[in-house]
Amino acid sequence: MTVQVKDMVMEKVATGPVSARVYQGAEFGKGSPIVLFFHGGAFMRSGVKDSLVAESLAKAGAIVAVPDYNAPLGNVFPKPLEVGYSIFSYLANKRASGIGDRNSLLIVAGEEAGGNIAAGVAFKARDHYAEALNGQVLISPLLDPFMGTSSIRKADGIGMRQRWAEGWSHYLSGGGCHPYAAPCLCSRIAGVAPALVLTAEDDPLRDETLGYADRLKQADVAVRRNVLPAGTGWPSLYGGKCEQAPNWEQTITDQFESFVRDISSQPIALKTN
Repeated sequence: MTVQVKDMVMEKVATGPVSARVYQGAEFGKGSPIVLFFHGGAFMRSGVKDSLVAESLAKAGAIVAVPDYNAPLGNVFPKPLEVGYSIFSYLANKRASGIGDRNSLLIVAGEEAGGNIAAGVAFKARDHYAEALNGQVLISPLLDPFMGTSSIRKADGIGMRQRWAEGWSHYLSGGGCHPYAAPCLCSRIAGVAPALVLTAEDDPLRDETLGYADRLKQADVAVRRNVLPAGTGWPSLYGGKCEQAPNWEQTITDQFESFVRDISSQPIALKTN
């Protein structure tokens, strides 16, 4: 499916105007899912840039908005989460936002540090606006500031471990470690929106990604998860060094299509792959 891309400014977000890049499949129609997608970048990146992940989601027929969520208030917790939740609330009023319509599912998604923000927004939505959020897509989310898993110790080989350590130090420099800042530490995760969780065997973030998926499932959250085999170039998704060309885009498209079918047919439970 051909994907159309346009830039826009979300003028009426509560925390201030936010620039965004919007991807939509050329064949999108009435009721197309709306995806609020938070980019990665170890909590440090700002600006509106192209996203292969957002394009892959749009190829499944979604309207994908990728905001510059660090720009309005800065990139130290809780400011990115406040902006992210404000954008979510703005998009939930679909007719006012001009994106999607009243029949559109609303989903939050993110990769790496953006996966952290998406998970945090899902918590806040559960606590304040639960009926508006239909699902969350967590793609190798950066969830654990202690960085103690077996898989992450292998991150030196792709040049990411030091970058993540610096990113966490910056993100939490406002003081304290609220569960919304580090979702893997949150003790109350029941009741959040259904989740699609994606990682790969050679992903340094695999262990914390799958550990979080298991906790969601134990809390009776509907979860679909997929682990790609090694050798797909998956770490390139968040800027890691890879010798091979990435070939994970179609998997993201296919998994997202299946996830949308699942949540459209709720209360049928999701499958775990």
